[in-house]
Amino acid sequence: MKDRIRVREEQLLSKGWATLSKVTFDYRRRDGDWQTLSREVYDRGHGAVILPYDAERGTVLLVSQFRFAAYVAGHTGPMIEAVAGLLDDTSPEETIRREAEEEAGCRIGAARKVFEAYMSPSSVTERLTFFIAPYSIADRIGTGGGLATEGEDIEVLETTLEEAMAMVTDGRILDGKTIMLLQYLKINGLAL
Repeated sequence: MKDRIRVREEQLLSKGWATLSKVTFDYRRRDGDWQTLSREVYDRGHGAVILPYDAERGTVLLVSQFRFAAYVAGHTGPMIEAVAGLLDDTSPEETIRREAEEEAGCRIGAARKVFEAYMSPSSVTERLTFFIAPYSIADRIGTGGGLATEGEDIEVLETTLEEAMAMVTDGRILDGKTIMLLQYLKINGLAL
């Protein structure tokens, strides 16, 4: 694609928790014609997400928390999600281990990377690395809840995979990354 993109201008619109830029560029279409386009790009870094599962009991650990963007879009309740975090200066595996302890109060077993995905590639640069990992009752080493200094107020939810799938079907779980990991476990029979 490098020979099909010519950046004309990049304008910084906002730099806070993330960076929002407006980029004007020329794009060479498949038919050879050039077209000038403008896009806003939201860059908050890359992240990782983990779904801890207990195969023996058929359970998964999820978290529930307020998400302002979902609220603005009309979702009035907390979001039920898999544990996730931004990479900052750590590897995806280090990130999910840290976040599992902070958010869910759980030490995870051997984490297995299952795939990577862009969740909204038309406007967000973030690429997520997806993991699953076993846990047991003995691995519940704390209460979780996240870090108040980061604005986190997290409730830990332990539920069966079957109930989590029902929550996807009836709309209680709306988070894309969580749905993907739950479906992965269901398809691969890891928590049955």
